[in-house]
Amino acid sequence: MEMDMCLPAIPAIAGSSTIANITEFSLNWPVDNPKQLGSTHELVISDEFIFVTGQKMHKLAKFNYKGELLEYYNMPDGSGPHGILIDKKGQLWVSLEFNGEVVRLDENGYIVQCIDVKMYPNKDKTQPINTAPHGIGLDADGETIWFTGKRTSTIGKISPEGMVEHFQLQTLASLPIFLFAGKSSGMWGTELFGNCILNISPDGKVNEYPIPTTGSRPIAVISDPVENCMWFTEEAGVKIGKIDADGSISEYPVPALQKNDILASLSFDAEMNLWVQVYVDSNNPQPKGNDYILKFDKSIRQACGKTLTGVPYETHIIPSRMSMMHRIRKDGADNLWFTEMMTDKLGKITLKA
Repeated sequence: MEMDMCLPAIPAIAGSSTIANITEFSLNWPVDNPKQLGSTHELVISDEFIFVTGQKMHKLAKFNYKGELLEYYNMPDGSGPHGILIDKKGQLWVSLEFNGEVVRLDENGYIVQCIDVKMYPNKDKTQPINTAPHGIGLDADGETIWFTGKRTSTIGKISPEGMVEHFQLQTLASLPIFLFAGKSSGMWGTELFGNCILNISPDGKVNEYPIPTTGSRPIAVISDPVENCMWFTEEAGVKIGKIDADGSISEYPVPALQKNDILASLSFDAEMNLWVQVYVDSNNPQPKGNDYILKFDKSIRQACGKTLTGVPYETHIIPSRMSMMHRIRKDGADNLWFTEMMTDKLGKITLKA
């Protein structure tokens, strides 16, 4: 058990900016219309491969750890693949947001199971409502799948037997977008418009915890490597948040380089350092600047108060600009991979040779 103590009051230490350990790989999506470009979204990583969703392209891309593009998996036209995960059996699942479905793929990328996650308010099951399953998250049991009803302000649950349940959020038009399992504390998620972090128990009890910063636009939430708490990013708040199992929230402003910088996702590395994506807001592109990933020393996990005083950090500039970074995850070799929506690239941060 780690001691609950604050960091000493010393100035934060910024490391030198570098791009030496970051490589980008183009997804080279085969498209018929340029309007399809700029929609590289989620990624999931197995022991051998990285899978990336291209929502407007209606495809998945498969890479190896060297960054070599191996093949594309075609999804149904107009289906809008977005969320993606691998269950404890090694099975690949994808949410087809535009179709209102969550599907399982075989090793060749073909759909072998399709689960309808639309809502049917009428008893005769007419006039279905597409929940728009945006993010999908794997329960701590490794087989139950949860999904965000982006359009219906709901959270959905798919049992291992394929049964679907829907749970309504209290906050209407909350736009839930991301889910992640906690340590014995259920599933946690972000409400982009609701300005809340949500928690849902295995039996469907929902709690919503308001973020102190108004209009913060929470993006991603992940579990702490050791403690029973979660960490999240605020896109517009430009802050890292920490939420305990009881819903208590602490916020820490990020040392952004520019006033028009916003946040994307976050990930812990194998040494428990925290990496956070920061990029220039495409809706507020002036002044021009670099997109980068901040690495906070693992001591951030003992931060107290309202600042990151005493936490060393480094600024790692990525090669591309106006990238609109989206997700970042660790692979089985303890390196980090991230997606860039607008540049349609996959990035690799090499931490281990």
